[in-house]
Amino acid sequence: MVAYPQPQRALRIPPRAPGRVVADAALVTYLARHLSPRDRWITRLVHEHRVLTTHQIVEAGWTSRRAANRRLLELYRWRVLDRFQPLIPVGQGQPPAHYVCDIAGASVLAAEDGIELKEIGYRHARAMAIAHSLRLAHTVAVNGFFTNLIAHARQPTPPGTLTAWWSETRCLRSFGDLVRPDAYGRWKSARGEIEWFLELDWATEQLSRLALKIGDYGRLATATRISTPVLFWFPTAERETNARQVLATALRGLDQPDMVPVATTAATLAPADAQLDPTLPRWLPLTSTRAHRLRLDQLTRAWPRLRPPDPVDGRTGDTAAGPRLRPPAPMPPEKYRG
Repeated sequence: MVAYPQPQRALRIPPRAPGRVVADAALVTYLARHLSPRDRWITRLVHEHRVLTTHQIVEAGWTSRRAANRRLLELYRWRVLDRFQPLIPVGQGQPPAHYVCDIAGASVLAAEDGIELKEIGYRHARAMAIAHSLRLAHTVAVNGFFTNLIAHARQPTPPGTLTAWWSETRCLRSFGDLVRPDAYGRWKSARGEIEWFLELDWATEQLSRLALKIGDYGRLATATRISTPVLFWFPTAERETNARQVLATALRGLDQPDMVPVATTAATLAPADAQLDPTLPRWLPLTSTRAHRLRLDQLTRAWPRLRPPDPVDGRTGDTAAGPRLRPPAPMPPEKYRG
């Protein structure tokens, strides 16, 4: 089982999945009395974020892998979810199943929201296309960042709770004219609440591209008058060190650098099975003073001028241009949080 993030070059094109029977109205009616609130939430989560692995689904809503696998098999047979397994190099373990929203699942979600299936633009072939996408590894890693947070929030004594998780697509609708983050999130703990944009870097772009992103976030802060931290995740400590120099130079070029708080981390700072865990003391703020690595909920102390975030409903730009499914809640239904 592979739980740590895989670079895209480690994945090969999976074999084409065999054809399956198309779901009909009778199946959707049958599902109305057989899907639990957790099933519906997981389906909505998978639809919103495109793909989740078995490991991530267990983190999000189950207490045991065996129970999750049993239920996922039923959801697969009912065509609520579909699945594929990418091929990875020999010696790196068995790849987990990757789940996407299937036709019956999309039909159920559309019915819940009072929308015709054709209006939401769902296509099974399009949903499965992520299996062949060059951004598969990137998408899985971004989603793993947030399912890690959900897993922590589901502990008997949680360090906090995830209060927002916006997908790349939702961010694009809201901020795409200025910035295009990989995700937007919020974490609430006893220390308060922090929001952030996530930039997950695989060292596939020139470092100069990071400088351009800082300029974009500066324009967003000026336009919205909202200061939102930007968290950069890098694959290695060396990449992080080099990137911090570029980011620091870009920040100094802003009219109001304090409006764009930045912190960085590297995958190699954590064990292999925790490289995407945001709660570890791994975040190094980019400030003028000497800083230490902090936990996610400690970052606000590095930016004393950072105001508490406004209600998430107040975030501008997330308005529907047409029929669209409701985004999922960031946490599972209350019954399944423990």
